[in-house]
Amino acid sequence: MSVTQILDGLESMPATGAEADNAARAGFLEWVFGTPGATTPQAARDALATEAAQEASSPAARAFVGFLQAACVPVRGARGRARRGRVLH
Repeated sequence: MSVTQILDGLESMPATGAEADNAARAGFLEWVFGTPGATTPQAARDALATEAAQEASSPAARAFVGFLQAACVPVRGARGRARRGRVLH
């Protein structure tokens, strides 16, 4: 499902608070697992560039955009663990 379709669904929800966050999380996971190819930080930036993401107004849609923003940051944890292992041995 595309970002626009997910956001359209979230925009139509009257949910607020934790209910909106849960709906946004479910939408984000749907986007992650439904996106063809790898879901990378660049894919999240591309999703944020859509008109639907830029115009998000409902609490659930804004929370979804927040998840996309968080996904823009690359994870670099694996390198640190390798270094720590070398230092201890």
